[in-house]
Amino acid sequence: MIYAIDIFGLDISLETLKTNSTTWCLINVAIATTLSIISFYLTKKIILRIVSRLVKKTKTIWDDYLFKRRFFHKAAYFAPAIVMHYYIEYTGDFELSMSLKNIIYIYMLSLTMILFSTLLDSINDIYSSYEVSKQKPIKGFIQVVKILLGIVIAIIIISVLIDKSPKALLTGLGAFAAVIMLVFKDSILGFVAGINLSANDMLHIGDWIVMDSSGADGDVTEITLTTVKVQNWDKTIVTIPTYKLMTESFVNWRGMTESGGRRIKRSINIDMKSIKFLSNDEIEKFKGYKLLTDYINQKCDEIKQTNESETIPVNQTRLTNLGVFRKYLQQYISSHPLIHDDMTFMVRQLQSTEKGVPLELYCFSNVQNWVEYENIQGDIFDHVLAVIPEFDLKVFQSLSEIR
Repeated sequence: MIYAIDIFGLDISLETLKTNSTTWCLINVAIATTLSIISFYLTKKIILRIVSRLVKKTKTIWDDYLFKRRFFHKAAYFAPAIVMHYYIEYTGDFELSMSLKNIIYIYMLSLTMILFSTLLDSINDIYSSYEVSKQKPIKGFIQVVKILLGIVIAIIIISVLIDKSPKALLTGLGAFAAVIMLVFKDSILGFVAGINLSANDMLHIGDWIVMDSSGADGDVTEITLTTVKVQNWDKTIVTIPTYKLMTESFVNWRGMTESGGRRIKRSINIDMKSIKFLSNDEIEKFKGYKLLTDYINQKCDEIKQTNESETIPVNQTRLTNLGVFRKYLQQYISSHPLIHDDMTFMVRQLQSTEKGVPLELYCFSNVQNWVEYENIQGDIFDHVLAVIPEFDLKVFQSLSEIR
């Protein structure tokens, strides 16, 4: 039985078409292309709509992240490739069929790599929604998997193009090991550094770090295979090679954040000429200071017992205005509502210099917010500077500053 079709008004039998292999191949390729386009359209318009509705109805979140990353949209591109792959066998031309199959095979491999990369990104998104991601980021490891997958697929694609087994390529790959290590030097160093940073718990997302050599002073926003991004307090972003964090030193303020306190460490230089012994009238005056009443009474009793047998003033134990002022500051700091009670606090006298006697306040505020911390520190030292004259002390100032 001979069938006939009408092409542009000409009656052509199927037997005639089959005898003309080129025409028959072109017709089959055109049909395969048309079916592929139709399958892609149906997948995009019908199946994806159903998937979209199912994603919205489910209670799980992983499918939401996949949909957000357009995983299902990219998967729809498999439909035309599958149709083309199975229909292309009917072209009647073996060489053309194999060439087209190789092209489709390469296309599907490339699409597989894109889909797998999207899946890994979705996994990272899901993992990042948990608090543990700030302590143990996995983005660097995901990038390693992507690179390895890319290398494997590239080897398979090259083997398809040159019509050789992947084993033959892998055998000769050793000769290019040095070149590969040179090309991926930063990635290899970053991968090793990332493992060390994670294993030693040295860096988390959200940590405040300071690295002067790289101009970094801010929060860590991202940790990848090759770089660590730090957003400075002036909102600039510094990118640091991951391996550099292993070869150079940096300061991580996480300990301060986790402790619940923030250190205040500042000194005031007292003029040596203003330091003196207290008179009885001055001692009586300081007894009226609530923060010093108990201390003065106790010290007066001790001094009275010690000095009973001493008549020479030099041999007697006496109170100084600097010592009483130091005790006053200790009491003031310990009673301050915004100073951490469970952390070290002290007022200490440092080595005297040509600029006087440094009196240092060392304590921790229970507020870590930068603005509030600076306000607390400012209020404390406003009071300290204002109360110094009450003890007949003077803050040291150089002659150039006085002028």
